[in-house]
Amino acid sequence: MKCVIIDDEPLAVDLIKDFVSKVESLELINTFNNAIDAIAVINNSNVDLIFLDIEMPHFSGIDFLNAIDKKPLIIFTTAYSDYAVEGFNLGAVDYLVKPIPFHRFLKSVMRAQQLFQSQNTTSTVTPKIVAPEMEPDFMFVRSEYENVKINFSDILFIEGLKDYVKIYTSDNKFTLTLISLIKLENTLSSKGFSRIHRSYIINIKYVKSIQKNKVLIADKRIPISESYKNAFFERINL
Repeated sequence: MKCVIIDDEPLAVDLIKDFVSKVESLELINTFNNAIDAIAVINNSNVDLIFLDIEMPHFSGIDFLNAIDKKPLIIFTTAYSDYAVEGFNLGAVDYLVKPIPFHRFLKSVMRAQQLFQSQNTTSTVTPKIVAPEMEPDFMFVRSEYENVKINFSDILFIEGLKDYVKIYTSDNKFTLTLISLIKLENTLSSKGFSRIHRSYIINIKYVKSIQKNKVLIADKRIPISESYKNAFFERINL
C-alpha cells in the first residue's frame, strides 16, 4: 500500500517513518508537516493509506478530510483520545493515541490491509445484478396495548430494568417494553449500537464524549462497566 504521513510534530513523523520501514507491504510516498500542502498530492496521486494527525494548527486533520476529493484509508494519529468517537464516525480504519507502540501500529496496518484487499477484490469482480435484500431500519415493540414503531436511528440508548427496558429516543421520550437486553443487543449490534454495561446499550453515533468510565449522550452520563469496556473501546478504535 502506498502511504503518506501528515503530522506537524517532526518526532511523530520520524517514529511513523521508522514503523513504516519495518512493514514490507507499506511504501512511503511522502511526509507533510501540515495538511494544506498534502491536498494537491492526495488528489493527484494514487495514495492508499494516510497516517493523519487530527490536532494541527490552522488546518486540522478533519478539515483536510473534508477538503480532499479522493478518500484513501485513514489511520488517525493524535495525542488526544477525545476524538475517538468522531474518528469512528468519519470511517477511519483506526485511531492511534500517541505515544504509539509498534504492536498497536502493526495491528492498525493489518486492519487497513484487510480493507484494502477487500476493496480491490470487490472492484475486480464483475458484479451481478441482484435485487438488494432490504434490511429494516426500524423495529416494533409492544408497549401497553399497542405495537410501537421505533426507528433505529432515533434511539439514543436503552436502559435495562429487570424484565423491562426503557428505549430512549431523540425526541426526549422513552418507550417501556417487555423484552430482554440480550435480544436487543443481538438485533442492534450490527447497526452501530454497543453494549457498555449490563444495564445499557448505546447508539454510538450519539456519543458526545467519553469521560473516564462514562459516556455522555444528550445530558445523560452512562456508566461503562469493566466487563464491557475493552470490547467497546475496541469497537470505537480507542
